[in-house]
Amino acid sequence: MKKLLASLFVVAMLAGCGSTGGDGNDASATGLKGEIHVYTRDSTSGTREAFEKGVGFEKELTKSATEVSSNDDMAAKVGQDANGIGYTSLSTDFEKNNVKAVQYEGVTASSETVLDGSYKLQRPFNYVTRAKGDFGSEDKEQLVAAYLDFIQNSKEGMTIVQKNGGEVDLSKATPWAELAKKYPVLEKDNSGITITTGGSTSVEKTVKATLEAFSPMAGNFKFVMNQTGSGDAVKRVLGGEKDGPNAADIGFASREFKDEDGDITSAMESGQYCIDAVVAVVQKDNPTSNMTQAQLQSIFKGETTNWEDVK
Repeated sequence: MKKLLASLFVVAMLAGCGSTGGDGNDASATGLKGEIHVYTRDSTSGTREAFEKGVGFEKELTKSATEVSSNDDMAAKVGQDANGIGYTSLSTDFEKNNVKAVQYEGVTASSETVLDGSYKLQRPFNYVTRAKGDFGSEDKEQLVAAYLDFIQNSKEGMTIVQKNGGEVDLSKATPWAELAKKYPVLEKDNSGITITTGGSTSVEKTVKATLEAFSPMAGNFKFVMNQTGSGDAVKRVLGGEKDGPNAADIGFASREFKDEDGDITSAMESGQYCIDAVVAVVQKDNPTSNMTQAQLQSIFKGETTNWEDVK
């Protein structure tokens, strides 16, 4: 009888050790302990705005958060910090940076969950151009218009955007051969033209991949990417920096444009070319796999400061 009771006690103890508090979100149950290191982007970042608004702690960020300069910088720093937590674009190279994306409210960020709206932390990738007649040449202006048509409306361009983390509805796509007829400049040698982009760092993968694919189809133009944050998008194509060393032909923002960004009504073109998800990220060996809105709020507001207290 004593042996039976002892066995039952051991079984009960093992079952208790395996408990995760019922929802699998209790970091303390996984054995993770220590101070939580919070990472954030700068105040003009579209990624930061989307995350703070989505999670619901706008203007309440803990003062102990470490500010980083870009999505890649965020991923690199969190990937080197076992107790770190931050947020990045879904297009981030997680494996390269030693981080993993965690579910939000039990939903994994993916093409399907972003497009059907079940993954709630999402934002637009928007663009704005210089004013018509302000590109330095008619050929460059036409190339910019063609490129934007390529990434927004063509099957080929939209597929590249999708493969690089941007979410699009391919059912609305048109073969590029049909769209290209509108742009006679594509038949020229454009190797002497350079298109410059600026603004959001989150768009880098989609923009670089589409520019690399489009250039050989458009007379081999050159391109320069100078992505420093969404807050720089308008000023570099329409504002005070449009004619300086930081000038750009297309500015990108990983959020909606705001009045404080500057007036975009004079742009040749502005719009949205895809949707992106923002994901909370932790170092890859962190056992946390899912976080709720309440948990993220508490961590980023500085109310929960240790991993063992995440409930």
